Amino acid sequence: MSERSTSSLEKAEVATESPPKPLHPTTKKRSTVAAYIALTKPRIIELLLTTTIPTVILAAGGWPSWQVLVSCIVFGYLAAGSANAYNMVLDRDIDAVMNRTKQRPLVTGEISARAATIFATALGIISIIGFGVFTNWLAGALAAIAILLYVVLYTIILKRRTDQNIIWGGAAGCMPVLIAWAAQTGTLDWAAAVLFLIIFFWTPPHYWPLSMKFAKDYRKAGVPMLGAIADDATVSRRVVLYGALTVAATLALIPIAPMGLLYSVAAVAAGAWFLWSCIDLYRHARHPERGRPKAMKVFHGSIYYLTIIFLAIAIDPFLV
Repeated sequence: MSERSTSSLEKAEVATESPPKPLHPTTKKRSTVAAYIALTKPRIIELLLTTTIPTVILAAGGWPSWQVLVSCIVFGYLAAGSANAYNMVLDRDIDAVMNRTKQRPLVTGEISARAATIFATALGIISIIGFGVFTNWLAGALAAIAILLYVVLYTIILKRRTDQNIIWGGAAGCMPVLIAWAAQTGTLDWAAAVLFLIIFFWTPPHYWPLSMKFAKDYRKAGVPMLGAIADDATVSRRVVLYGALTVAATLALIPIAPMGLLYSVAAVAAGAWFLWSCIDLYRHARHPERGRPKAMKVFHGSIYYLTIIFLAIAIDPFLV
């Protein structure tokens, strides 16, 4: 091929290569907004709101005031979002290693650690003051405690040091029911404590199956989640134990709240189904020839179970 024809070919190739188009301003803005929303871990917060709204209804003995309900949703989201954003700042090194988390905004560089910290701080302050002003300061104080539990106790102290991390660190995920109860009543009582225990005992059988599924990720990141450092039989045995404690706590709510027929039937039926799924996980773990333990089946099932329990809590006061 002649030098002239080669030059012509090169020009043709350059001509066909269209330069990348810059993002439209609104597109870029939406992308940034989406990145900040991702910092709050909205899918996790959805589950927290699933427990918050029924708790307010139960505390009110029926439909609560719109001010309390909206405050619990909005400021509850902001409090949890603050804790989750701080968590992403502190865990950005291990998030970069794990396949499950490597698309988080601080890992991809969409948001800087400094900007995320400012964002988390702003959300936390707004949530605490918002609860204090629009409900009461007990709810605001509990929101502050919830943020500290997740950021300090779980993320900084426990997560990288012990396989008990999710048990005690999971207490932060139980706080929304206490916050909601306090927002409605201005105080706490035994029913609120039982709701706290339901979520406290539920958290390990919800999260440990997930850690079994992503054990390699956690080992690679050096995070001692139980599913990453213990054999399947050990993990699933503890899942059964905490599953049984969860069901017991849901049944304890019946005389303490007290709850009616709908909730009682739901607690017994859903509890039996959930506990059986935990036992089935253990059966498969003890006998590998039956196939790999169905860890994600228990993980997803635990979400359905908690939703059923709290949906029954929300409906039950209207039937009494």
